[in-house]
Amino acid sequence: MKEESTKLIIAISSRALFNLDHSHQIFKEEGIKAYAKHQQENEGVVLEPGVGFTLVKKLLKLNSKKTPIDVILLSRNSSETGLRIFNSIEHYGLNISRAAFTRGESTHPFVGAFEADLFLSSNYNDVQKALQSGFAAASIIESKSNNSHPSQLRIAFDGDAVIFSDESERVFQEKGLDAFHENEKLAEKIELKAGPFKSFLVSLQKIQSTFPEENNPIRTALVTARSAPAHKRVIHTMREWGIRIDESFFLGGLDKGVFLREFAADIFFDDQHQHCNSASKYVPTGHVPSGIKNE
Repeated sequence: MKEESTKLIIAISSRALFNLDHSHQIFKEEGIKAYAKHQQENEGVVLEPGVGFTLVKKLLKLNSKKTPIDVILLSRNSSETGLRIFNSIEHYGLNISRAAFTRGESTHPFVGAFEADLFLSSNYNDVQKALQSGFAAASIIESKSNNSHPSQLRIAFDGDAVIFSDESERVFQEKGLDAFHENEKLAEKIELKAGPFKSFLVSLQKIQSTFPEENNPIRTALVTARSAPAHKRVIHTMREWGIRIDESFFLGGLDKGVFLREFAADIFFDDQHQHCNSASKYVPTGHVPSGIKNE
């Protein structure tokens, strides 16, 4: 796991950054040779933005000596077939200079090598392995909708099994809602254990805190199915961690998607497929395959 620093490092796969659906379909149906031929013949054809494109663009816009942010490309392409990807990066003016092309091999070992705070990929296995190695990672969900804020970077998180561990979620899944509320009431002053995205949220807040609170270019939100009184333990935990979340939504089981649309998230992270499917109708979404719901 990465040591604490003020630099924010994001690793992203080529299919998370750009829309490579057509190319991937050729790969699945016709094989690697047909895929390579297609990419080489279309090296001059700019790829359309993918689910993670707006997030990356806004992050790189914030990059400076005071707030260093680095985006790394991790791709299962070879450097030869990846030339089209770098041509597209240059076309959009994205300041991405570091990359690893693995020619079909897993990219997850290089998340640690690059000391990334966050890994975004469309490859579920790579994401799982990165999470198991202690890194914040999410599998990008296909989404045709983008209601993001025109300028401010906005990132939303689920709570249990994402920012926090799944200890409370396990009580709910194994014993039911009444037992969950009773457990949270008894433990409201006991902070929750860290989940896979705590370290990323801490790194993000370090960047956020270098700007004035008013008109800050970064805004965060907690969007959770919890409701009162289970919200108290969450608030206590965030206070103990010294983490400030700008907006919090305790929805008590309501559909998360419409709230994320109004928040205008550039990306939302959740561990449960049902919430990811709802959110992806409105905003870019990353599934975090951690916790009891993904066992």
